[in-house]
Amino acid sequence: MPEAVSAGLRVDRRYLRETLAGLIRINSVNPSLVPGAPGEAEIAHFIAARLKALGAQVRLHEPEPGRTSVVGIFRGQGRGRSLMLNAHIDTVGVEGMAEPFSARMRNGRIYGRGSYDMKGSLAACLAAAKALRDAGVKLAGDLLIAAVADEEYASLGTADLLRHYRPDGVIVTEPTHLELCLAHKGFIWLEVETLGRAAHGSRFDLGIDANLHMGRFLVELEKLERQLRRRRPHPLVGPPSLHAALLAGGTGLSTYAARSTVKIERRTIPGETAAQVQREIRALLTRLRARDKNFRARMRTRLVREPFEVSREAAIVRAVETAAATVLGRRPAVCGQGPWMDAALFAAAGIETVVIGPAGGGAHAAEEWVELDSVEKLAALLAHAALAYSSRN
Repeated sequence: MPEAVSAGLRVDRRYLRETLAGLIRINSVNPSLVPGAPGEAEIAHFIAARLKALGAQVRLHEPEPGRTSVVGIFRGQGRGRSLMLNAHIDTVGVEGMAEPFSARMRNGRIYGRGSYDMKGSLAACLAAAKALRDAGVKLAGDLLIAAVADEEYASLGTADLLRHYRPDGVIVTEPTHLELCLAHKGFIWLEVETLGRAAHGSRFDLGIDANLHMGRFLVELEKLERQLRRRRPHPLVGPPSLHAALLAGGTGLSTYAARSTVKIERRTIPGETAAQVQREIRALLTRLRARDKNFRARMRTRLVREPFEVSREAAIVRAVETAAATVLGRRPAVCGQGPWMDAALFAAAGIETVVIGPAGGGAHAAEEWVELDSVEKLAALLAHAALAYSSRN
């Protein structure tokens, strides 16, 4: 990028902090997680007003009533790469939080639900667009800022936006402590049900205990879990894993359980597939059936979210890496993440994607905060990355 243009990019600190405080003060708890919660409509309209004030073309998207995402489009010169900056605007619940929407600032931090996960990131996206506008920069390609609904549950927002937009590159701004995230794990939610035969507790000759059969399955599942952690780990995200998250079975103390269920979360690493995971679980059930003709079970797949990985040589990675070196004065550390992110959806759609975000702590916890200095650095980094990426080499 031209040095004169790069040197002219300045983040408006006051705008950044006021915007972030405004975002935190709006309750955007995901109603799929907390029934009756308000969802994203109010915060989406707040963001839309900010985007319009910056000169963006603004579009609202509502895949389900009240589940609102907003996209701001800053038109480029039409001769470069298009870039989307992505952040989610829904949050988890606020139970146990003393001041979930206070946006209190103290010792270089701002507190409140979503400050770290991930309203700080969205404020940085908006401040980056303002820095480009204030410097008089018109990018070679379009810049899109996507503030999306429902990432904390089923990613309705990003899945919906992929029906409308196909940028050349995406920067997902999930928190990474300003490290360059090139991979994250996926997950699969599975349900296994063992089937018995209900009978009075005194009739062992008639009853078949689905709970005891579930116990046999859990023993085999634990063996598989230990095997997974011994497998060759991915260099950035480590080994795959699983856990038995929820158990239920039986209807009464004096009744043989007719059904018993376990809900399993299997964390996958890049290179693993849903079909592979399903085969592993089915193999356990097949072995148990071979040992006991009365053993009956069935498996259902409830949700699949693929893992994510991007090449270090991708243009979007090089642009962010260069921008980070300019802003931070050093090349950023490279990392992988355990939690799933919307990055995987963009990558699956064939869009080169990378993840970088601010520092902080307390995501999903009773005290959540983000470091203001890291949010400011992220804003500068995103502005520089947009300038570098939009120019075709």
